[in-house]
Amino acid sequence: MALEKVTALPSGLKPGPPYPDWLNRADNAWELTAAAMVGLQSVPGLVILYGSMVKKKWAVNSAFMALYAFASVLICWVLWGHRMSFGTDMTAILAKPNEAMSQKYLLGQYKEYFLPNADYVLYQFAFAAITVILLAGSLLGRMNFYAWMLFVPLWLTLSYTVGVHTIWGSGFLETRGIIDFSGGYVIHLSSGVAGFTAAYWVGPRLSHDRQHFPPNNKIHMLGGAGFLWMGWSGFNGGSPISAGLITSLALLNTHLCTATSVLVWLSMDLIYYKKSSVIGAVQGMITGLVCITPAAGIVDTWAAMLMGVMSGSIPWYTMMILHKKLAFFQKVDDTLGVFHTHAVAGILGGLLSGIFAKPNLLRDFYGSGTISYGPGFLYGLIEGKKLEGFYQLLYQLAGAAFITVWNAVVTSLICILVSRVVALRMDEEDLEVGDDAVHGEEAYALWGDGERHPPPLRFNMTPRIPSFCRRH
Repeated sequence: MALEKVTALPSGLKPGPPYPDWLNRADNAWELTAAAMVGLQSVPGLVILYGSMVKKKWAVNSAFMALYAFASVLICWVLWGHRMSFGTDMTAILAKPNEAMSQKYLLGQYKEYFLPNADYVLYQFAFAAITVILLAGSLLGRMNFYAWMLFVPLWLTLSYTVGVHTIWGSGFLETRGIIDFSGGYVIHLSSGVAGFTAAYWVGPRLSHDRQHFPPNNKIHMLGGAGFLWMGWSGFNGGSPISAGLITSLALLNTHLCTATSVLVWLSMDLIYYKKSSVIGAVQGMITGLVCITPAAGIVDTWAAMLMGVMSGSIPWYTMMILHKKLAFFQKVDDTLGVFHTHAVAGILGGLLSGIFAKPNLLRDFYGSGTISYGPGFLYGLIEGKKLEGFYQLLYQLAGAAFITVWNAVVTSLICILVSRVVALRMDEEDLEVGDDAVHGEEAYALWGDGERHPPPLRFNMTPRIPSFCRRH
C-alpha cells in the first residue's frame, strides 16, 4: 500500500526530503525507535547493571566488557554478520556474507514491509549486541579482557549468525515453521548456553570471590535493570516490523508477564527464605522478559500471565535449589546465573509458545505463506488438530536442541582457539587486585584523578583540661 505524497504545503513551509511510495513513515519511525530502545538495553542498561551487580573491584572491567562488545559487534554485523544471517542461502544453516553497506541495498525496501533495509540492519544489530553482552554475564570477574576481544567477533560470526539464519533467515528450522517471535531461542537460549560453556573453559573466579561476591551498588543495579525492562518494549515491539495491532499486543503481554514473574519470584523468596530480595526481583524480572519473548505477539493475555507464573517459579527452582544440589552446576562458575535466567527461561518460553500459540495471531504475524505455523498444542486439542499441535511442539523441541548443541560445540571450539593465542583467564595476581591491575582504573575515585583516598587522620577526642584547673 503506497502512501500519497503531500503536494501542497502551508505558506512558509519547505518540503522535506523525497521518500519512495512504499515507505510508511509511521512504521519507519517506530522501527528506528525500537532499535534505539534495544540499544539502550545494552548501553547504558547492561553496562550499568553489570558494573553495579559485581564486586567493587570488578565494576570497571565488567562494564567495559559490555561496552567493547557493543562497538565490536556493530562493525562485524554491518560488514558481514547481517548478510550471513539474512542474505542469500549458502547452506541450510548459513547465508552468503555479501557486502551490506551499499546505498542501493540499505535504502531499498525490506521485503514486503514499508521501511528500508537500513532499519532492519540497525534493529538486528542491537539484537546481536545484546546477545553477546548477555553471554558476558557468565564470565565476569576473571576472563582475560584480551581474550574477550578475540572471542566476541569469532562467536558472533561462527555461532550467532547460524542461529539467526536457521530460525529467522530462511534456514531449515524456519522452513519447518518454528515459532520464535523475538528471540527466545536465537538470543536467550544461545547466550545462556554459550555463556555457561565459555565459563567452563575460562575457569572459575577466585574461591573467596565466588563465595562472597556482593553487588557494589544496588541502586545503580536497579537503574540498569530499569533500562532493560523498559527497553524490552523495543525488543519485542520491533519484531512485527510495523506499528500495528500485533505490536500493541506484544507490548502488553511483555510487561504483564514480567510483572507477574517478579511477584512470583519474590513470593518464592518469601516462602523459602522468609525475606524478599532486591537481586531476586531483578532475576525474576529478567526471566519474565526472556520467557515471553518467543511468544509476545502470538499468545493471549491470560497465557502471558500464566507464562509469568512459570517464569517466576521454574528458573527460581533451577537457580536457587537445583544449582546448589547438582555437581554439574557446581563445577561451572556462571557469575550472574545466565544459564538459569536466559537458557532455562528461553527454553521454557519456546516450549510454551508451542503450547499457547493462537492460530489467528500466528496468521496475523507470519502471514499466510507457504510455511505452516502452529497451531499451539492447546489450540490443536480445542480445534481438533491434535497432530498439527503435536508437531508444532516437536518443532519447538527440535529448535531448542539444535541451538543448544550448536552453541555448546562452537563456543568450545572458539575458546580452545583463543586459548592458543592468549590466556582465557587472568593471572592469579590480577584476580586478587581487580580493575586496578587490569585497566589501571578504579570505579570509585574519592578524590583526584583516580587516586586512592589517604587513610583518615585520627584525633584524640579526650577533652583536654586546662593546666590551671588541674589538681596536683
